[in-house]
Parts: sequence; C-alpha cells; structure tokens
Amino acid sequence: MNIELTPLQARVIGCLIEKEVTTPDYYPLSLNSLTTACNQKSNRDPVISASEAEIQDTVESLIALRLVSDESQFSSRTRKYQHRFCNTEFGNLQLTEQERGIVCCLLLRGPQTPGELRTRTNRLCQFSDVKQVEAVLEHMANGHKSGQLVVKLAKEPGKREARYQHLFSGEVSEELLSVASESSPAISSDELSLVQQEVAELKEQVAQLQAQVQQLLAEQ
Repeated sequence: MNIELTPLQARVIGCLIEKEVTTPDYYPLSLNSLTTACNQKSNRDPVISASEAEIQDTVESLIALRLVSDESQFSSRTRKYQHRFCNTEFGNLQLTEQERGIVCCLLLRGPQTPGELRTRTNRLCQFSDVKQVEAVLEHMANGHKSGQLVVKLAKEPGKREARYQHLFSGEVSEELLSVASESSPAISSDELSLVQQEVAELKEQVAQLQAQVQQLLAEQ
C-alpha cells in the first residue's frame, strides 16, 4: 500500500468513516465533533485524549495527502471535514461495504480476530457468520485489486483465533507475523506414539469395565 498513516491519522480517518455511516445527518464533522469522536472511550483502542490543536494539525496533514477534504460552506464559520480515503470518484481504493466496515474497525481498534470484527462492525455492515468475515479478510489479504490491505498475525498464546491487522500504517514486524507459538509447541513423533499408546490402554480398560458390568447384571 502507498498509504502510510500515523496512529493519529488512522484514528481520524477511522472516525470519519464511522460517522459517515452511523450518523450521516451530522456528517461531515466539525473539528469539535471529530475531536470528540477520536477521544471516545467506547469502540476505541487505545483510548486517547488528543487536543483540538492536535486533531487540527492531523487533519491538515491529511488534507495535504488528499485523504481528507474541507467541506465548509463559504459563509460558514465552522469548518467541516470528510474523508477521501476510499470510495471516491477518482480514488484508487474502492471497498465494498463489508471491506469498509472491517477497515474502519481495524483503524479504530487495532488488530482483531474475525469473531471480534463480526461483532464490532454490526453498525457498519452485516455478516452472516464468522466464516464470511474470514472469507472477506482472506480476499483483502491476498486477492484485492488495490493490493494487500490486511495481514494475518500469529495466534496469541491461549487464543483460538488469529488476529488481522490493516496495512495502512506500514509493514508489520516479523515478530508479529511469526507462526511460532509458545503456547502450542510441536509434538514429536515419540510423544505422539506415547499418547496413542495411552489412549489404547484406556480403551482396553473401558472395555474390561463394560464386560464386568454386563456380567454383574446377568448374575442378578
């Protein structure tokens, strides 16, 4: 991806995408509304406390990158902003509703599992089940016309699902991409044979107990 956002730029873009979908009557956003959205305590990770001046500087940097536009009316005293990050008439990044929902959620909350994304995107788009989320993520990771948009991370210790991370803030470290997991060490052939032997012995013991129960029942 050619886009490489700072954490605060990612937060601003994520908030603008979110509010465009969830509160269209109040979109584009004023600086005050955008600052409030960036500092929300819900649906944000990490929670931040950015000043209006910091958000203003970030917005100006995004305007320079042509990722945000100032939509203020000529006679208006309040400046209002909208994103040009995706799905613009001449932009390269065209996303489906589900892809946009996933990208928005990843920009606002960082790496997440397919299960988390299905739950957290419910106001932005709809998925029938987790498998559909996984299919969309797989397309975004390997077959999207705009290039690779997300990457699958290694499973965290004790977790059943791997997380996905967006690639709009640069490359992901090799450490996060490593498939090695301390919580799931490889089983050697000797260990596997031992487990199989123990299972066979347990099955034999169960069969013997069943035979004894049947014999006792017959003697009654």
